[in-house]
Amino acid sequence: MEEIFEEVKIVHPKVNEDKISNESPQEMVERLATLKAHSIRSSSIVVAADTVVELKGKIFGKPSNVEKAKEMLRDLSGKWHTVHTGVCIKKEDKELSFVSSTRVKFHDLDEETIDMYVRTGSPLDKAGAYGIQEDLGMILVEKIEGDFFTVVGLPISRVWWEIKKLNLK
Repeated sequence: MEEIFEEVKIVHPKVNEDKISNESPQEMVERLATLKAHSIRSSSIVVAADTVVELKGKIFGKPSNVEKAKEMLRDLSGKWHTVHTGVCIKKEDKELSFVSSTRVKFHDLDEETIDMYVRTGSPLDKAGAYGIQEDLGMILVEKIEGDFFTVVGLPISRVWWEIKKLNLK
């Protein structure tokens, strides 16, 4: 991202990521991105994001352990699901938030592939127990419909254009 923005500082804000009852996945990620952005005190541009995976109305966040990761991957195996990334951009009194959603289809995964991927450790800190961009996560995905970077966790192209629209540069 340093190629796009002059200086990037990554901060991991601590916010309660629990879902609120009757909240849609889209509402949830937008709310959490906004909470994260508001938790950071800075005179610079703040870009905060949160990502979840949705399968038939069920939200898949980060798995709590290896078995949960395997269970999530089995559930997603061979199916289309949607990745929702909420983003909040703010600088002083200017603020904007949005949600970007992308559909992803997994290959039919066998236990050997699931075990091999989970052993990398990557699934434990990823929504839906996978990262399309790293380790073996890239072999899980058969196809996508939408923005690849939404699945990664930050739709960078849209972030760029929204910052320009807010005239924050």
